[in-house]
Amino acid sequence: MSTPPKSRFNRRSTAEQVTEGLDLSGKNILITGVNSGLGLESMRVLALRGAHVIGAARTVDKARRACDGLEGEFTPVACELSKLESVASCADEIAAMGIPLDVIMCNAGIMAPAKLGQANGLEVQFLTNHLAHFVLVNRLLEPLKSAAAGRVVMLSSLGHVQTPRGGIDFDNLSGDRGYSPMKFYGQSKLANLLFSNELARRLQDSPASSNAVHPGVITTNLARDTGGWLSVIIKATAPLVERSVAQGAATQCYAATSPGLNGVSGAYLADCNVARPSKHASDPALAKRLWQVSAELAGDYL
Repeated sequence: MSTPPKSRFNRRSTAEQVTEGLDLSGKNILITGVNSGLGLESMRVLALRGAHVIGAARTVDKARRACDGLEGEFTPVACELSKLESVASCADEIAAMGIPLDVIMCNAGIMAPAKLGQANGLEVQFLTNHLAHFVLVNRLLEPLKSAAAGRVVMLSSLGHVQTPRGGIDFDNLSGDRGYSPMKFYGQSKLANLLFSNELARRLQDSPASSNAVHPGVITTNLARDTGGWLSVIIKATAPLVERSVAQGAATQCYAATSPGLNGVSGAYLADCNVARPSKHASDPALAKRLWQVSAELAGDYL
């Protein structure tokens, strides 16, 4: 990874500010989770700069409603991340458009449900936050590589530092052997980062790149399923560190568009600058193992 120069942006910068002056006309950008929060703001701003945004939400109606009233060119699509067949169908629909993908922004996710949820035999955060995006990106690698310099932007989190022992508990991906809301959230966000790093390695011989971002603490619908003491802590500490949705969307929009990141791949960004991830996130062997296990788990959908 080549290290970019420090940018002039910071935690108070907004998505509009980091994209100011950019002309994204002719660019095709896929964003998951556009119905609210960071996904909606990213879609609004990138379309405002001229990009054609393919906006994905759980249903096409939700995606269409998110696009309504915004300025720009949009294509709403359905992508229910907790159902891999929906993810595969979404990817096939996009691939059939026959257009290059300049950016795949893996924005959607869920955070720390108070009770264990499962789908496809997996704990739902691991499935939704990581494995679904693993399937989506892998099915769209050809459109990504056909762009002049396609970029994958993977939303991770500082929460990736709080995980089960070893980073990824491969023996308990279902949660059946014990479930901790925040540790399983951290595991899924670590998986996002590891996936981005291994993807960057696999894209070395192509013009495409992959980087992960920490958006910061933002009041969005992400934490809607948290409960108990965790919900109390989030509400109590948020005013001390939180930023607006416009500020929260800045780093992912910066990662998607900044000329300063040309040739940069395998980075972890926070506040629109390179940050230091955890020891587990920097472990290439762990990243390779996660890729192999993910490919096995999602084999029918790749």
